[in-house]
Amino acid sequence: MEHSKGYRIAKLVISVVAIMGVFLITRELFQGKANNENTKVIEQSASAVNQTGESLSNEIPTDDQNGEKSLEQLVKQYDDIPIFDAHNHNAGGERYRKMMETWDKNSIERIVLFGAVSSPDAVVTDKIAWEAYLDHPDRFIPFFSGVNLLEESGLQTVKDNLEKGYFGIGEIAAASTYSPILTKVPWKTAHPMDGILPQIYELCAQYQAPLLLHIDPLDGLPISKLKEALMQYPDTTIILAHANAYNTPGNVENLLEEHPNLYVDFFAGFTAYNADSTNKLDDFIPIIKKYPNRILLSTDSGFGLNSELQAIDAIYRLIDLLNDRVLAKQIAYDNLDALIARQPATATQLKAIEELKLTEAQLPNLESLSKLEAAKIINAGRDK
Repeated sequence: MEHSKGYRIAKLVISVVAIMGVFLITRELFQGKANNENTKVIEQSASAVNQTGESLSNEIPTDDQNGEKSLEQLVKQYDDIPIFDAHNHNAGGERYRKMMETWDKNSIERIVLFGAVSSPDAVVTDKIAWEAYLDHPDRFIPFFSGVNLLEESGLQTVKDNLEKGYFGIGEIAAASTYSPILTKVPWKTAHPMDGILPQIYELCAQYQAPLLLHIDPLDGLPISKLKEALMQYPDTTIILAHANAYNTPGNVENLLEEHPNLYVDFFAGFTAYNADSTNKLDDFIPIIKKYPNRILLSTDSGFGLNSELQAIDAIYRLIDLLNDRVLAKQIAYDNLDALIARQPATATQLKAIEELKLTEAQLPNLESLSKLEAAKIINAGRDK
């Protein structure tokens, strides 16, 4: 009897040990699979974007299985339409040098160039943008963002840079709650009427220079304060950066309808290729056709995409959807070109021209001289 009882206990112990062994093996297999899946996701994310946000892939999109035109085909079809990129961060790390061939190949003729945003780092990239402009004046239009928007001293920075010959301010962080980068920059404002922004609006009206504002979210207090700024400073041109990103066509249309001094930086790459987009390019075509004078196209250096080239691809797909070459050229080039060309020569530029001691035949009409024309004269004098 005792022997039988001992036998049953031993058998029970062996069964429990076996069950625990199966459980441990199954748990290890499951955790191993989960870890492998997590590693795969991390590796995929790392392959798309590095720690600075710079895209690592630069492959040219080709025809997909639906028979869409390739980028190469689109560039060839619309080779008579130049593109003026309204928003490009490639002054950072002097990445613009590596992009020259890509821009040449895809008819990106001119670029609004800057780098970091609303931080001390931007002071450095502003200088890089300026040097790029001096080296390639027909390609780059320098903007600046290295302004402390929270201190009165920032007003002198704005005036000095506009006098020097910069063509606009931006991208600056006028409000940011959700951006993984701009929520952390030290010189951002809480909303578009915060800090020294009102005084900056006045200076920009005086110099006829536009401001490129980053605002997120595109509702609530930030947008109500943007509307306030647009109404209180009607002579100031404000460009709403990537206005179509995380926004609805209806909201964009309402802003354009209510505020004639607002321009829209349309980041086609976001709508076409970012997984967070809830719209298609087609959704914005009616708005573009309704307000053709105040739409600008940009790449945002491919932020959130596989590459800047993917952003360029999206611009061409938008142009193709318009089915109107005149309108396409207007939003791709003419609107931004007009914002740059209208700016008058500054007192600093006129003084620099006087110091060149040009002959009467060489001297232009200084009263009607633009900032762009003055810069060409000054740069030509320096080259001699």
